[in-house]
Amino acid sequence: MKTFTVVFDACVLYPAPLRDLLAQLALHDIFSARWTDAIHDEWISNLLESRPDLSREALERTRSLMNSHVRDSLVTGYEGLIPGLSLPDENDRHVLAAAIRCNADAIITFNLRDFPVSNLEPFGLVAIHPDEFVANELDVHEAVVCEAVKIVRSRLKSPPKTVEAYLATLERQVLTQTVSDFRRFAALL
Repeated sequence: MKTFTVVFDACVLYPAPLRDLLAQLALHDIFSARWTDAIHDEWISNLLESRPDLSREALERTRSLMNSHVRDSLVTGYEGLIPGLSLPDENDRHVLAAAIRCNADAIITFNLRDFPVSNLEPFGLVAIHPDEFVANELDVHEAVVCEAVKIVRSRLKSPPKTVEAYLATLERQVLTQTVSDFRRFAALL
């Protein structure tokens, strides 16, 4: 049976709390997570622009860890598809090309308007907001998603976060439905 495959747009990898949660979920093999070096370059460049206090070296280490730990995550060989694709923002065509190349089911993005149904449907793709994506994964894989959240939260040491503080962090990432659902499982997180 084919695993549900998603391509993460750079905008969902940009915020560390969401990136950490998505990467941890991917490590649990409940879906197949994919990205490209161009997607990494985009979130890293944008993050360095807004947070000059961060080092490129640290973010490149994060890229390397993601690539080496999430199985088959790096999509290559998609570049030739880009010129033939159409999206409202031409700079997003590489994401669609990668999704087509790896036979993904969905693109996870905050920018749903940049990936209209009419442009994705011919390729059997949908664009899904990360809040909807994580909430759906929780519905289907309750125990695994709760375990992933517990692992992510346990890594937070400076400072450690209570369940409620962690959920507040996710809420600031616009994961309102997910946080509402997670509150039902607070004792497991």
